[in-house]
Amino acid sequence: MTQQELTKPRNRRARHPKIVINADDLDHLEALAEGAMARNADLAHRLVNELGRATVLPARKMPANVVGIGNTVTYRDETSGQKRTVTLVYPEDADILQGKISVMTPIGVALLGLPEGTSFHWDTRAEQRRTLAVISVS
Repeated sequence: MTQQELTKPRNRRARHPKIVINADDLDHLEALAEGAMARNADLAHRLVNELGRATVLPARKMPANVVGIGNTVTYRDETSGQKRTVTLVYPEDADILQGKISVMTPIGVALLGLPEGTSFHWDTRAEQRRTLAVISVS
């Protein structure tokens, strides 16, 4: 790698894939972020940032291959090769034993709005950077 390549600014779009949010969920998601500001400001800010950069579409125009509330998604940790299938839900419906993860978790915020085939960086609670790939959405 040349010195010029090393000092070149990183492409933000590569770090932040495009996301799509269902307009029917937007008010509820914004209220969750607002309510979480006092309890978990970092996570709340992450959700607010994601909502702010998202394309918001009416439910009838939402692509079927995008992770939204109520969708089941299979993703792979590119570091370990481990695959996991979860359903993204609101906090009141979360149940880890049933594979239902809250949108108000770091992985929930990271998955929200992503289409199939997208790879993205995710920072774990232990501050480890992982690359995850969305394999399928249903």
